Amino acid sequence: MNTDSFALRHIGPRENDLPEMLKTIGVSSIDQLIYETVPDDILLKKALDLDTAMSEQEYLEHITELSTKNKLFKTYIGLGYHQSITPPVIQRNILENPGWYTAYTPYQAEIAQGRLEALLNFQTVITDLTGMELANASLLDESTAAAEAMALLFNVREKEKKQTNASKFFVSEEVLPQTISVLETRSIPLGIKLVVGNHEEFDFSDEFFGVILQYPSRTGKVYNYKSFIEKSNKNQIKVAVAADILSLVMLEAPGHFGVDVVVGTTQRFGIPLGYGGPHAAFFATKDEYKRSIPGRIIGVTKDTDGNRALRMALQTREQHIKRDKATSNICTAQVLLAVMAGMYAVYHGPEGLKYIAQKVHNGAATLANALEKLGFEQMNETYFDTIAIKTDATKIKFLAEAKEVNFYYPNDETVSISINETTTVKDLNKIVAIFSEAIKKDFQKIVELETGNKIQQEVARKTEFLQQEVFNKYHSETDLMRYIKKLERKDLSLNHSMISLGSCTMKLNAAAEMLPLSDPMWGNVHPFVPVEQAEGYQTVLKKLEKQLTEITGFAATSLQPNSGAQGEYAGLMVIRAYHESRGEGHRNICLIPSSAHGTNPASAVMAGMQVVVTKSTDEGNIDVDDLREKALKHKDNLSCLMVTYPSTHGVYESAIREITGIIHENGGQVYMDGANMNAQVGLTNPGAIGADVCHLNLHKTFAIPHGGGGPGVGPICVAKQLVPFLPSNPVIKTGGENAITAISAAPYGSSLVCLISYAYICMLGVNGLKKATQFAILNANYIKERLNGHYEVLYAGERGRAAHEMIVDCRPFKAKGIEVTDIAKRLMDYGFHAPTVSFPIAGTLMIEPTESESKMALDQFCDAMISIRKEIEAADKENVNNVLKNSPHTLQMLTTDEWSFPYSRQEAAFPLEYVSENKFWPSIRRVDDAYGDRNLICTCNPIEAYMEA
Repeated sequence: MNTDSFALRHIGPRENDLPEMLKTIGVSSIDQLIYETVPDDILLKKALDLDTAMSEQEYLEHITELSTKNKLFKTYIGLGYHQSITPPVIQRNILENPGWYTAYTPYQAEIAQGRLEALLNFQTVITDLTGMELANASLLDESTAAAEAMALLFNVREKEKKQTNASKFFVSEEVLPQTISVLETRSIPLGIKLVVGNHEEFDFSDEFFGVILQYPSRTGKVYNYKSFIEKSNKNQIKVAVAADILSLVMLEAPGHFGVDVVVGTTQRFGIPLGYGGPHAAFFATKDEYKRSIPGRIIGVTKDTDGNRALRMALQTREQHIKRDKATSNICTAQVLLAVMAGMYAVYHGPEGLKYIAQKVHNGAATLANALEKLGFEQMNETYFDTIAIKTDATKIKFLAEAKEVNFYYPNDETVSISINETTTVKDLNKIVAIFSEAIKKDFQKIVELETGNKIQQEVARKTEFLQQEVFNKYHSETDLMRYIKKLERKDLSLNHSMISLGSCTMKLNAAAEMLPLSDPMWGNVHPFVPVEQAEGYQTVLKKLEKQLTEITGFAATSLQPNSGAQGEYAGLMVIRAYHESRGEGHRNICLIPSSAHGTNPASAVMAGMQVVVTKSTDEGNIDVDDLREKALKHKDNLSCLMVTYPSTHGVYESAIREITGIIHENGGQVYMDGANMNAQVGLTNPGAIGADVCHLNLHKTFAIPHGGGGPGVGPICVAKQLVPFLPSNPVIKTGGENAITAISAAPYGSSLVCLISYAYICMLGVNGLKKATQFAILNANYIKERLNGHYEVLYAGERGRAAHEMIVDCRPFKAKGIEVTDIAKRLMDYGFHAPTVSFPIAGTLMIEPTESESKMALDQFCDAMISIRKEIEAADKENVNNVLKNSPHTLQMLTTDEWSFPYSRQEAAFPLEYVSENKFWPSIRRVDDAYGDRNLICTCNPIEAYMEA
């Protein structure tokens, strides 16, 4: 066995498993299977131009060497990013723990109670600090959260505003520059006109439906917005505030001033900078907007026995249910980072957070006093952590960088300095020394921090926060470690068993890929440092862009979009810009097959396009005749086709090149959804099928862990004609010659986790990448054949093969009184997370095993499914007291004195022999979703508090 081969560790089936697997499938070799699965006209004729594989050891030495090229200056740039301290107990037990980072989105609540509780804690932190009634369980970053706020306020305008078509949105010039850029991008297709200006000169005209303010401002000044907000409310102008989470410990909650939405980032709560991400944004609003709030909301409900249970609330808002009418695209969350930020608040508690915030404020005040003693003018009368010094910025910049210090220089006469949690007295003296040298004047060393009082009384926090038990109980490391472990034990993650989710590609997240994320040489780099200080990052990101460009067969890549949904939107906005550059801005028709991902129509509407749905054939393929007819009908206004390949039905459609040709003949561009790229890499690519742009889910095909529902990365790769329009950033130059404005806050999106995909590609190498795709197809077809005769697979290719996933039809079981949900819940008793339920077709399971699963794991899953099929046969529609309808079975059920079920405890909890060796116990019985939506509780206050209310 070649112990240097990463592919040998990543790919599950062993060499001696192949004969039996191939025999079961009915082929003599993997090559024959690929021949029978992938259309010949799209197969690549030569290998990808990528490097050969590195061993794990070679890669770790390589990435360590690259890390030393990042220069870790002391950085006080601010602009929404601040170095913070990740408590080691959180780093070791969450960030580095596969029990947390390999979990899937908590759709199956019964086996996700730990993550759901951690997210409920996060929501409670946000509602308490913002003073709002409702918060979601995170968004991507502050800037995109601000854009979501603008869209929400536009959608919930007062009746009078809608009648007069009030479409102006005022943006304070004190808002962060990256946020203004993202707002520009999002506003255009929605028909919103941005007006950027001085909020103190705002005229509250009827043309405006909303405003956004920064608190504290971009320059660091803390404004008293009370009268501004009062005037806005009187004029039916809704107000959003982008707030610094740590400052809210000392500043009064914006919700208490009458605002409608508060957004921001929780990066300061123990999350590494990571050259821009991933970080969990927050979004808090009024209860009356709960049907319009974007993202996931975690709510409290009860289970079958009436016990408290948690689950994702109000899911009817989501794109997979309401498609183009959705108010929420749930693929926009940073769950792992939200969990960490929530735990940061649990660990420190309200008193700890007060200490940290006061220390930061004291540091800023002490520095300001020291510089004023030297004769410098400090321009912010009020501030939390950021001071602005009037001086020769060019001279200070030269001296500071020579001493490995970064400040922010908004103009030639101003130096802005943002103090953070890690700043020490020694650091403050180093800063003062730089200014002292600039004017050749001695200074008196700072010995200790002075008490700051630069927050005016009118906006100083007077309300308590985080008084709930969870934030006042786990302040020793032992206690927090055990609390984290208690929650972890309630969650079924990839470290327990296969998660065979179709479309989601829950593959191995190798330890060697993950290790660099804990290295401060990667974690402590601010996204706006001069690029020469981030040489290590620049090398990795440029190489990754080049690798992804080659894999997709395109001309260039942008890593900026920080989720798959963002990637979809970015790709469509680039297509839009391309048409406009040719004088064809009227092209706004987006053709979308009825089988497409629900995110597709949601993204198209966000990009200002009109969706036209094309039919599918009985075999589940795109109806080419219908597509041609609609492309011809709309040829003068055709913008693009959105297509997933292989299809969402798990089939390589043989007509794909004909399909893309039809679109090009009629003046459109082809956008390919990269959700199923795991079935393409090394065999074919979007360029070969005739696409013009695709997004990639790096958290699927390229091994970034799902983290319980995020982080993700959704870069876009584009053909030559679209390269000039790749997205820009207002602080660090990125993008093409005619770049669209920013898609995300950071120049390269969630750079830290891009290291994982870079590692995946480097260690698999050109041959390993192709082999991974082949084995993904092998594993799927092995499951398909093992389930043959027990379940019907709805769609297959022309030779009867599945791609890397398949759809199993569970609708016939209704005759026995069994729904697809019953099968999903019963799988928990067998130790498995359910495949994707009722997507893309109601009443089905969508199964994708990935290449990482061994034959043993595949067999256990198939054995479970076959056993469940026998249970279905034994079911009776008239008698709902059966093992399927009562699933999942908890330990509490099995250990009670009474057993009122017509089957044994053994049958309930240990239906197959392998289960007893590694039993996973669901912590609750089936949740009551309807009850939770009727009684929406989204914070961790005790249930009694709501009963009293």
